Amino acid sequence: MPTAKLPILQTAIFTALILAAASMAAQSAESLSPVETLINLPRPLVIGHRGYNQIAPENTLPSFKLAKMAGADMVELDYYHAKDGRLVCIHDDVLDRTTDAIARWGEKGTRISARAGDALCSLDAGAWFDKKNAGLHLPSYTGTRLPTLAESLDLIQDGNMTLIHHKEGDAGTCLKLLREKKLVNKVIVQSFEWDYLKDFHNLDTNQVLGALGPLWGRNGKQLKDEEKVLDQSWVDEIKSIGARVAVWNNQITRESVDYAHKQGLKVWVYTINDPGMANKMLDLGADGIITDNTSIMWRTIAIRNSAVGNPR
Repeated sequence: MPTAKLPILQTAIFTALILAAASMAAQSAESLSPVETLINLPRPLVIGHRGYNQIAPENTLPSFKLAKMAGADMVELDYYHAKDGRLVCIHDDVLDRTTDAIARWGEKGTRISARAGDALCSLDAGAWFDKKNAGLHLPSYTGTRLPTLAESLDLIQDGNMTLIHHKEGDAGTCLKLLREKKLVNKVIVQSFEWDYLKDFHNLDTNQVLGALGPLWGRNGKQLKDEEKVLDQSWVDEIKSIGARVAVWNNQITRESVDYAHKQGLKVWVYTINDPGMANKMLDLGADGIITDNTSIMWRTIAIRNSAVGNPR
């Protein structure tokens, strides 16, 4: 082969390799779901806990909307099954704290599962917030209703992503709703009930799941505080049930987070509202902060990133 042609051939080969690598990278990016793309960002995520519940009543559409406006990467909510099977957003398993159920129905301790969805969604879920925050010059939320999970998803998923906290009920019902709305792996589902997560993973191995911890007990035994610290055994168990995110309180260590990362898991922490604690968690390598105050967490991260040589 004439030597004059070697540079041309080498250039052609080099160009082909570059194009092949670019094609593979593009295919890899296309293969990631929206949720996988988000959780693999090289920065910590800020997740609005029950929406933006410091300035609007938790688990309501106004709270979810404000979390979106404040730039939360994801909006977290809680859901229960109503008596008729509808999925309704509320945190507590009884209605007393955040609705007017006592005044409306004259009974205390009414469980979510005791009433049908229409009855639950007729309750006022904002007046308690107005009373609690009287004098702070916040907008009035009296008359705000409990939303269903379906309408909450419609609001949040229009430009954002939902972190769904399962509180009670079977995995199949939630998965059915996600499939109907074509939202499988466009949201994350988390729970303290790890058997629920196992069931969900068995029904759909693609859906990204978060394992909430620490658990109250393990192997039938109540745990001491020191046993609730995230460690290798917890990470191994989380991975074994098919979850991809360990969602923990502030009982994490640098070693446990590093081990989780080696196992392909992310670590998020809750519920962090103090900048000092947020920085401590980020120093330990946490990948996400669940917070009641989205704006404060973004400010904390911005100040942190302005420090010279701080990669997170």
